[in-house]
Amino acid sequence: MWYKIQHFFQNFFSRVALPQIRVTDILEILILAFLIYKIIKWIKKTRAWIIFKGLAVLLVVWIAAYLLDFNVILWIFANTITVGITAIIILFQPEFRQVLENLGQKYSVNRFTFLKDNEKENFTDKTLDEIIRATFELARNKTGALIVIEQDVMLNEYIKTGIDIDAVVSSQLLINIFEHNTPLHDGAVIIRNDRITSATCYLPLSTNLKLPKELGTRHRAGIGLSENSDAFVIIVSEETGRVSIAQDGELTRNAGSEQLRNKLLAAQRKVVEPAGIIKLFSKLKKEKEAKS
Repeated sequence: MWYKIQHFFQNFFSRVALPQIRVTDILEILILAFLIYKIIKWIKKTRAWIIFKGLAVLLVVWIAAYLLDFNVILWIFANTITVGITAIIILFQPEFRQVLENLGQKYSVNRFTFLKDNEKENFTDKTLDEIIRATFELARNKTGALIVIEQDVMLNEYIKTGIDIDAVVSSQLLINIFEHNTPLHDGAVIIRNDRITSATCYLPLSTNLKLPKELGTRHRAGIGLSENSDAFVIIVSEETGRVSIAQDGELTRNAGSEQLRNKLLAAQRKVVEPAGIIKLFSKLKKEKEAKS
């Protein structure tokens, strides 16, 4: 056994060499470190974290089997690894899809490229005021509500699950939709720009096992959608009348009107800045003009 351990480490360190380090190598290391950090951070928020820990245990078992020369266990690993990788890809297809969607969002890639769309306000100040007014009127009456504001990721697949409204956003309409014992009160309302597209929409429930147990289906649906898109979700609790905000998989509880307004203003994107490369060229151009 000690011979195998010694042989294992000798083979490992015999392959280790210190090559010449270039600037591109450092850049590559930083990029890989950033990607690995993001992947681990993403995995910890999903059910994949449990599987990841299971795979770590299997890796330890494989190393122990190699060192102790357990030929049967090594044979099993060698003949099942291909099937195992295929099974993992099939099992976590929704999570892989979510990663690819996130890579396409403006905060992941377009910020550094020319691919960024010309931005404009997602909704007007009037719409913002109407949403806040409706939210806290519903909260005062302890009327449960789930209001989704679409951002860059289109929510067509969730809009199709509801009933078409296609009406201008108003506090009266939102309050009436979520009124108890009305046909449209159950489910979510989705807002696109300044219009309510549909009501009674079904949203995906979050699979995050770390969420507090007291959170109900409405909160889990709001968090679930924010995990699968960049949507801005407002949740009003029917039990407590408290307002919560779900964004990027995170839940802000007991939000006040000023806090909701600030977050809506950020989602409204009044300040439009050019994308990374375009911004750099603009800055260089201004410096050149200032010198001349």
